[in-house]
Amino acid sequence: MRKQVNDNWEYLRPVAGSLIINADDWGRDRYTTDQSLDCLRCGGVSAVSAMVFMEDSERAAITARDFGVDSGLHLNLTTPFSGRGCSLRLRECQEKIARYLLRHRFAQVMFHPGLTSEFEYVVKAQIDEFGRLYGMVPTRLDGHHHMHLCANVILQHLLPLGSIVRRNFSFEAGEKSVWNRAYRGCVDRMLKRRHRLADYFFSFPPLQPDIRLRQIAMLARNWVVEIEAHPVKQSEYQFLMEGGIARFSEGIRIATAEAMSR
Repeated sequence: MRKQVNDNWEYLRPVAGSLIINADDWGRDRYTTDQSLDCLRCGGVSAVSAMVFMEDSERAAITARDFGVDSGLHLNLTTPFSGRGCSLRLRECQEKIARYLLRHRFAQVMFHPGLTSEFEYVVKAQIDEFGRLYGMVPTRLDGHHHMHLCANVILQHLLPLGSIVRRNFSFEAGEKSVWNRAYRGCVDRMLKRRHRLADYFFSFPPLQPDIRLRQIAMLARNWVVEIEAHPVKQSEYQFLMEGGIARFSEGIRIATAEAMSR
């Protein structure tokens, strides 16, 4: 499988635009990892975002390194660490952050000066653990529940300078309020000052109607487009295993996330 996965990815390296299909939550638990691995094998997914300090983090890292899987860090600030190698201090600091971020829907847009040391410690611990497991500093980062975009992480400059960072979702005019789009645009502009971003970012759902996915695929002819996938969800798993977005993207090459480093 190693040769098959790597050969496919080399063949599908982009020429102009790029379409990156990224599976989130790699390493969260064995089932989640295995679902994503199935989709990697069939070519429905081209990259993964890995969680550390979780139940299957160690095995997932070994799998990724053995098979040459393009892996980034899936920063986790909200879901309790389930791995056995996590210290009590780290669990406590993450719990404080999670209580704050999940308290109300606008918490992530508010900077919390009383949690700066906890944010710094929890983010650094995950970056260091990714380095231990994967043998390298993560060059690509995103966040569980997209909390890598919260005010403390952005304003404290906690993500490595020059790294590839997931942007906010892309929306058509009218999909969100003017204020919502303005805030997302402001965050993305701040990210661009220190990091590399895809041109567009979407989720897979809704999978119907087909026209939406066809339009996303067409964008990838000229732009770097990332799609977030969750193969642990049966509807997405079935879609990816049956050909995924490739059925709507004739002539468009599915690329690894390395395409964003061009």
